[in-house]
Amino acid sequence: MKMLMAIIKPFKLDAVREALAEVGVQGMTVTEVRGFGRQKGHTELYRGAEYSVDLLPKLKLELALVPEVVDKAVEAILRAAKTGQIGDGKVFVYDLNGVQRIRTGETGPGAI
Repeated sequence: MKMLMAIIKPFKLDAVREALAEVGVQGMTVTEVRGFGRQKGHTELYRGAEYSVDLLPKLKLELALVPEVVDKAVEAILRAAKTGQIGDGKVFVYDLNGVQRIRTGETGPGAI
């Protein structure tokens, strides 16, 4: 089993969710997060005063997947989340040692 974590721009959520549904992904967890990468934030103007925004709003998607679906899910996220601008985000894939469904007690890939 694999855990896929993606950091994307908030306005891309609907496109990413639709792209993942097309490849058969049935569920995900979405968390509002703030952070920065290479762009190091930006400056904005508010009532004539310039101020620095160091932590930008992002969304973190977490998906537990069977290995057969991971490549398709990554491709779907990359395709749907891309704007071509700095700060589009990242996708991380790592091993998932175990999972258990609370309601039924089912374990392993069947619990996903």
